Amino acid sequence: MEENCNMTAERSLEIIRESIERSQRTITKNIALPLIWWGCVVTVFSFIIVYLWSHHGGPVWNVLWAAMGLVGYMGNRYINKRKTPTPPTFVGKTIDHIWDTFGIVCGTLGGVICCVGFGWLPVEVLGSGMLNITGVISLCFGMATVIMGFVLKSPVIRICGIIASIGGFFGALQFVGHEQLYVMAAVAVVALIVPGLVVYLQNKE
Repeated sequence: MEENCNMTAERSLEIIRESIERSQRTITKNIALPLIWWGCVVTVFSFIIVYLWSHHGGPVWNVLWAAMGLVGYMGNRYINKRKTPTPPTFVGKTIDHIWDTFGIVCGTLGGVICCVGFGWLPVEVLGSGMLNITGVISLCFGMATVIMGFVLKSPVIRICGIIASIGGFFGALQFVGHEQLYVMAAVAVVALIVPGLVVYLQNKE
């Protein structure tokens, strides 16, 4: 009787393990296009804001990041609708939570910086005023990618995330003003587009 119980427990664990691995493979397959899409959107908006900032009015054009979020979200919804429907899984929900957290933290941080810039909040909110928002967002970008790589057991995604976070953080310290957005574009390419293309090509094999 005890032996049967052990076999049942072992079989249950095996079923759970197989289910998680199947979910990881499915999510990895489906995540390629969203990664590429978001990477392209961030990169394109970075260059648009750089141009407008340097030629038509200065840092006020950072408000376009809000429009980027909307464009990215709508495009992502379109991509998701074209994917093969799959039941919700723990792995899929975990990936969603990772990027939801990134969006909330970085979106709030960017919103506070904008409010200070427009004079809607006192500059004292930023303390010494030495916050390098591009570096912080790059660091968050990379860490979210690394965590996603661990969840999906993808060394490529993890390596890209590490390069993006460390390179983006210290790279942003080397530039000022609109030039930092070139770093943001590079981070988007390394943290999103490259992993997305690698996963896409692996799926084609």
